[in-house]
Amino acid sequence: MPFLEIQKKTDYALVTIKRPEALNALNAELITEIGEAVKTLESDPSIRAFILTGEGKAFVAGADIAKMKEYGEKEGNQFSDLGQSVFRKLELSPLVSVAAINGFSLGGGLELALACDIRYAVPGAKLGLPEVSLGLIPGFGGSQRLPRLIGVGRASELIFSGDMITADEGYRLGIINKIIAPEDLIAESEKLISTILTRGPLAIKAAKSAIRQGLEATLDKGMDWEKQLFGGLFANTESKEGLGAFLEKRKPNFGG
Repeated sequence: MPFLEIQKKTDYALVTIKRPEALNALNAELITEIGEAVKTLESDPSIRAFILTGEGKAFVAGADIAKMKEYGEKEGNQFSDLGQSVFRKLELSPLVSVAAINGFSLGGGLELALACDIRYAVPGAKLGLPEVSLGLIPGFGGSQRLPRLIGVGRASELIFSGDMITADEGYRLGIINKIIAPEDLIAESEKLISTILTRGPLAIKAAKSAIRQGLEATLDKGMDWEKQLFGGLFANTESKEGLGAFLEKRKPNFGG
């Protein structure tokens, strides 16, 4: 993959976007590669999570504006459809995803981070959805995910103004989970992944499904889905091991 480097660890992967000369700007080829990378990792039974980061001073500084300037309505629809489709697959993947935001995360870059489960950022990271300053709107799901994450009013302010915000402001708003020194960003992301991977694999998948599907349902339907997932976990040996380990005051052995 020309624009991605995938480093597989024991049970997770580090995926690095490597287009630093363009601040890792998203074009159709790169977006397609991200989708292929997620599919490849999902097909590996040893991989349960991945960290997504960028090379250089940007996570992803937006979409490829020079290319977009050539688009008409048809091409614009196609580009949006591609980004939405790939980011949706990432969002709904059974794999846990952590966006390690190492710098600029703007436009499509912030939309990519919003499709991940968890977002860590360095203090100097800049976040924003500046599309309106280009006469556009977010096209890869940002206008839908951001209001669900931080509320309509705050999301509207960011989208309508197109302003950049600091990592500190992103943390205050709830976009960023944690701010970490640049030299520790990947190590802290790996530490989080390592903790998650000590938990029940089926339980983590079920929890992610409960959260993601529940966000798109009424409260009653979401709770019904939670009930089905909760009850279903009693049908496997993983829950028996977890409950037994607690009663026996030992660490559970969930295996793969």
